[in-house]
Amino acid sequence: MFRFKGKKVFVTGAGCGIGYEISRSFAQEGALVGLNSRRVNQTVEAAEKINSELGKDVVFSYPGDLSDTETIIDGIRDFAEQNNGLDVFIANAGITVFNKFLDVNVEEFDHLMAVNMRGTYFSVQTAAKEMVDRGIKGRIILMSSVCGIQSHLWTSAYAMTKAAIRMLTKCLAEELGKYGITVNVISPGATTTERTLEDPNYVEGWSEVIPDGQVASTDDIAYTTLFLADRRAAHITGEEIVVDGGWTKTSPLPQHLKNTLST
Repeated sequence: MFRFKGKKVFVTGAGCGIGYEISRSFAQEGALVGLNSRRVNQTVEAAEKINSELGKDVVFSYPGDLSDTETIIDGIRDFAEQNNGLDVFIANAGITVFNKFLDVNVEEFDHLMAVNMRGTYFSVQTAAKEMVDRGIKGRIILMSSVCGIQSHLWTSAYAMTKAAIRMLTKCLAEELGKYGITVNVISPGATTTERTLEDPNYVEGWSEVIPDGQVASTDDIAYTTLFLADRRAAHITGEEIVVDGGWTKTSPLPQHLKNTLST
């Protein structure tokens, strides 16, 4: 029930959706959690909501946009200092550019790279340094996407960042292995979140083209994250778990999305 009791966990992009459920799941299992999100109010409210549910203060808010590298680095360091360590780091934060290749502009491309690439790289670096300096055999888990595995129309810029995160995982597993730190990546497929459910056809459309007939829940991704962070997963590193109900094996698009993308 409390397999992460006393463990210190930091999660980026956790104000809602997948990151929120990951933070909540670790807190439920006894961890102290640093919860990061780019909006101040959302970050504070998310932490307070989990604390209220559990009846104790175990989640601490760290607002900051991942593109603001200095703020994220300071937040991770402060969390580790305040709690005397960092055992698990979840690099979940990321943004999407959904646009035709011929229409992507420099400003949106640069912001995407600042968040998904620079922000991810240096937040993970900061977490790894905290683990190495404190002699902690920690867990680092990055978040990619099926878009980093299979081509998907209008996601060229976003997809290249997610493919890069998959390769970063392999590189870091090799470099950090000697410190007892494992580095793995999760690639979610279609998942119900506050954002995806803005599409009224999302669940029905994706369920029709996913082999197991279901869209993932945020719980599915959180359970996978906890598995990789568990002490019993210490011999798993440099690996990717795709949580997509089998979609990447065939990769068809829902009809309503095909209709949209053909215009």
